[in-house]
Amino acid sequence: MTDDHRFPTDDALLVVERALDEDLGTSGGGGRDVTTLATIPEAQESVSHVVARADGVVAGLPVAALVLGAVDRRLGTGAVEVGLHVEDGARVSRGDHLATLRGSTRTTLVAERTVLNVLCRTSGVATHTRRWADALDGTGATVLDTRKTTPGMRALEKYAVRCGGGTNKRMGLYDVAMVKDNHKLAAGGLTAAYQAVRRAYPDVEVQVEVTTTAEALESVAAGARFLLCDNMSPTLLRETVEAVRATGERVELEATGGLTLDVVREYGETGVDYLSVGGLTHSSPIVDIALDLDAGAAAEG
Repeated sequence: MTDDHRFPTDDALLVVERALDEDLGTSGGGGRDVTTLATIPEAQESVSHVVARADGVVAGLPVAALVLGAVDRRLGTGAVEVGLHVEDGARVSRGDHLATLRGSTRTTLVAERTVLNVLCRTSGVATHTRRWADALDGTGATVLDTRKTTPGMRALEKYAVRCGGGTNKRMGLYDVAMVKDNHKLAAGGLTAAYQAVRRAYPDVEVQVEVTTTAEALESVAAGARFLLCDNMSPTLLRETVEAVRATGERVELEATGGLTLDVVREYGETGVDYLSVGGLTHSSPIVDIALDLDAGAAAEG
């Protein structure tokens, strides 16, 4: 698990290029914006502002420079300088200026929607995550994300979770093994499934999904030190945590399923280490962010 706040530039560039393919009607470069190229003089430069239209937590601001640079490389429309006024992870209010763009008006307008699509989405994830992190404050539990991400956007959405005060669980199927119900059935039982993963991938962390206290104790006896307590009531979860702690083994416990902001603190106070919430990435509403051209600062070169 990670709370590294580094921006995933390489992954973001892949998203940017694919988004520009969609907007400009080409794959791998070139394309056109028929409105901007028809109405904006080639040499015109301007100042524009990225502005929050709602309160929230901002995430993804570095994507602005990536999009603007990609547009210029494709279309040769000219450079735009980006000045950031806040950092990712900052709480912002409606009306706050997040960034100022100075340079080619053509590049700015071609890039506008791609910049905002990504920034609104990632800021929405960060804002939603911040609500969960705040709700858990003082319980000792941390909110985690899941693999329920937008295809192609996983690195950016998980970055946004970190900006909002959450922690990433696993990035994919390759870095942490998770033994779930279907694996248990196919492998011939919980212990058999756990042992099979351990034999095949001895250096990979293994988590076992459990739904009862008995399954939790079986997992610990098999050697598991990371349990996912799925769809347990707060009472059952507390009993399971106490039973696992009584074994004397150092076991990390995570709760998932049926979690809402209304009950998250009750779950956090059961003694679990983590609560994982798929909704951080699959159900976060966007934060409304706009790009406003400063008409007084536009001048044809």
